[in-house]
Amino acid sequence: MAKVELNVKLLEMSKDAISLIYVACRQCYSEKFAGEVFSDTSIPQEKQAEFVKKIVSSGHLSPLEHVKFTFAIEGVSRALTHQLVRHRLASYSQQSQRYVKERDFDYIIPPSIEQNSEAKREFMGLMQAIQQSYTKLISLMNKDDINGEAANQDARFVLPQAAETKIVVTMNCRELLHFFEHRCCARAQWEIRKLANIMLGICKEKLPVVFSRAGAKCEALEYCPEGEKFNCGRYPVKTEM
Repeated sequence: MAKVELNVKLLEMSKDAISLIYVACRQCYSEKFAGEVFSDTSIPQEKQAEFVKKIVSSGHLSPLEHVKFTFAIEGVSRALTHQLVRHRLASYSQQSQRYVKERDFDYIIPPSIEQNSEAKREFMGLMQAIQQSYTKLISLMNKDDINGEAANQDARFVLPQAAETKIVVTMNCRELLHFFEHRCCARAQWEIRKLANIMLGICKEKLPVVFSRAGAKCEALEYCPEGEKFNCGRYPVKTEM
């Protein structure tokens, strides 16, 4: 058992992303077949990129759904992935606690607990106690000839939300923009906000024409839509403008 760190790796993104978005949008307004437009090398990439920028700023976002990013993520808690999978327009492949035995599970310690030595001792002691109970339950079921995944799937009921997990996530650009709007906000829970900001950094680097102004809602609005009670101070609330 150990404390683990967040790790995010971009596995793959759509090739020719700018051209894909450009062609998808052009098909809406052109008599030409998108296959012909895509193969037309006379249209400079810079011109396509400028067109895509205008599309994003205009709010015509459906063409962005044709481009996707796939991330490998580790060092996150089950508490985080319970929030992550609420973003339903995405694909997820998560490490199973049924098929992967938690012999010595790692866990995530929240910063508020990490900074309090007494709270940290309590937290780590609980993780150790849960590990012992999990191992004992497996052993007791083994005596009844319940082994492997059959034992794991029931023993996992005692595992905490702090347990570390690994997941592969695929989202299209439009869903990523929505994800960043909600999860990069200061109101988002600290762990998923940290993940979202790392993913945002990768997206900005790989496809700036789409993600240059992406982030919490306030980034595009230039005011806080959460109201005075929840305003973090980065932007004024709308009533103050």
